[in-house]
Amino acid sequence: MISFIVRLRSRAHFIVGSKVGARNATFMGASARRKKEARQRLGILIASFLAVYFIVGARLVQYGLAEPAATGAISSNTIASRPDIVDRNGALLATDLNMISLYADPRRIVDADEVVEKLAFVIPNLDWSETHKRLRSRTAFQWLKRQLTPKQQADILALGIPGIGFRPEKRRFYPGGATASHIVGHVNVDNQGLAGMERHLDQQGLGDLRLAGLTGGVPLEPVRLSIDLRVQNIVRQVVANAMTAYKAEAAGAVVLDVNTGEVLAMASVPDYDPNEPSRMLPDGSVDKDYEKGWFNRISNATFEMGSTFKSFTLAMGLDEGKITLNSVVDASRPIRMGGFTIKDFRGKNRPLTISEVFQYSSNIGTAAVADKVGIEGHRQFLTKLGLLSRMETEMPGVATPTQPKTWKKINSVTISFGHGVATTPLQTAVAAAALINGGSLVPPTFLPRSREETKLVSRPVIKQGTSIDMRYLFTWNGVKGSGRGAQVEGFQVGGKTGTADKVINGRYAKDINFNAFVAAFPMDKPKYIVLSIIDAPLTGEHGGRTAASTAAPMIKEIIGRSAPLLGVQPRFGSPDAPHLLENY
Repeated sequence: MISFIVRLRSRAHFIVGSKVGARNATFMGASARRKKEARQRLGILIASFLAVYFIVGARLVQYGLAEPAATGAISSNTIASRPDIVDRNGALLATDLNMISLYADPRRIVDADEVVEKLAFVIPNLDWSETHKRLRSRTAFQWLKRQLTPKQQADILALGIPGIGFRPEKRRFYPGGATASHIVGHVNVDNQGLAGMERHLDQQGLGDLRLAGLTGGVPLEPVRLSIDLRVQNIVRQVVANAMTAYKAEAAGAVVLDVNTGEVLAMASVPDYDPNEPSRMLPDGSVDKDYEKGWFNRISNATFEMGSTFKSFTLAMGLDEGKITLNSVVDASRPIRMGGFTIKDFRGKNRPLTISEVFQYSSNIGTAAVADKVGIEGHRQFLTKLGLLSRMETEMPGVATPTQPKTWKKINSVTISFGHGVATTPLQTAVAAAALINGGSLVPPTFLPRSREETKLVSRPVIKQGTSIDMRYLFTWNGVKGSGRGAQVEGFQVGGKTGTADKVINGRYAKDINFNAFVAAFPMDKPKYIVLSIIDAPLTGEHGGRTAASTAAPMIKEIIGRSAPLLGVQPRFGSPDAPHLLENY
């Protein structure tokens, strides 16, 4: 009996219940228990699957309705905007274009080799090894190609490659190409300013706004520059043609408002296209010769400006009261000093008036004027004109002038006619403007500046009477002297040539020149300074290689074409003569 009960308990549970005082025992077989447990497990399994499907479905709906999220690895300044840049008349110089760039999530790339092969059919010059390396990096984000064309985007979409996507970006576009490249500058692929006024904008706070994410998709007020695009185009054409025609290494020019210091135009060649700041060669390397065009010789380089410095030497003598226009200096024989001989090019070998010293560009006469002032007075005067210190302006990368560590008499003598001090052509033009605008030194600017604003930044550097005398000398040389090659009928051009032996490896090359011409017009009431330079010309007008045959003709063409655009009316005959034209 006991063994029967043990076997029975091994096969079933013994349940005792009571109801209304009665005790009922119910036996549940093992098969019934397993059925119940199976139903419970099946219910749990079905509930779990339904929960998973519900969660997945909900997330898919959420993703479908949500805007595409930016990949976390992309910095917030990728699609940051930049303001348009326009000239003084509102002509567009630089603007943003909406572009698309290609990226990949390498973790989702199944076959990197296949992806590279497919993309190579759409993207020309794709770097196979670099792209493959990026796709195998197992990182969260990698750029594959920046700034695609719409057709390339459509072709890549048609390939249906998983793990790649597109990101909206901004690309900077310069409608004028190389026309004003050294003024406007350029940006990198992330739309960050690298040169010119583009870099200046970032230095003024635009870069900080980008980092804070405050420029993305926000319309920004255009930045207006002081340049006139019409005049800029003329200046750039003239210097480019001159470099080719005269077989020179480089050339440049600048047009400056003498009263406000505004730069109306500035060009330096060789130059470059800011839409393509770096050009690739067929072998995939960067064209280093093309990148040399980034160098702006007007503000970023220093040169010995030759006889243009005689303008400052004579102005110094007049301002210090050491000479007058009626003074006579002895230029009859060369000067021996410190083992050097100072002589004139095609000298007159006789005493010269101050007007003749300027007209014939006498080194001997100019040295005599500098000697009257003295070494320290000479240095202080050039410092006062801003020719010995770094120029302050918005343009980044302005070069610092060079001068002797210790000024001796021989230094003062050579500097008097433009040797021994190297300065930028732009600050030479600024100092020349002070000589003829009434005596005020006005810092140059590439932004619009009113007369009221000019008064706050300008300072007097010479007497008004000295300025009147210098206008006379400029006019005299424009009519009688080396400035005749720059004369434009009706616009009263005056100025001074400068032909200097070029310094190569610390030595003067006797057969290679650096030529310059600084001019002003109209001389009865000067409004503009124009300065031209040409580096190492092999020929010039009528076969000459001096400034009169190279730099002066450049000035003539620039003024002749741009003066009417600047509102300067031509006047013929003497200012006091009656008008000869009649209205019919």
